[in-house]
Amino acid sequence: MTMPPRLAAALALACATLILGACGFSPLYAQPGVTSGLADIQVAAPRGRVGYLVGEALDEALATRPGAPAWRLDLDLSEQRFPRGLRVDNVATRYEYVLTAAYTLRENATDTPAKVGRVRVELTYDSADQPYASVAAQQDAQERAAAEAARRIQLELAAWFAQQDAP
Repeated sequence: MTMPPRLAAALALACATLILGACGFSPLYAQPGVTSGLADIQVAAPRGRVGYLVGEALDEALATRPGAPAWRLDLDLSEQRFPRGLRVDNVATRYEYVLTAAYTLRENATDTPAKVGRVRVELTYDSADQPYASVAAQQDAQERAAAEAARRIQLELAAWFAQQDAP
């Protein structure tokens, strides 16, 4: 007799929960101070399209609350684009887009750097012969890279806040 798929999945999830709980695993956001620390960060993104995209993604990911923040996150972004997949007539059919985000978390009261980091996101996109399609593909790559950079920065900051409150 075989077990129904939903019952098997529920049983596997219950076993995994028990095993992870027994080994001392606790989720990152269960650590005291992580969520409140992340929500107490003001993002200072540079001007420009990618700066705006990274800043908005971080504001959304950190769930910044209103009021005077305790922390300020300064961002410095750099973009690079490399042609890949050249055709016979030396025109690129594919590009590699690299976004590097250097960040500094500062305590607002003292303006002292508390955490410094850098994330690098690399991705590729196709370049079309039509100008509008090529611009749209490049903008899509910027949006995807900005979202990924924000996600990585959020994870690094959450891990840092978890270490600060660890005994």
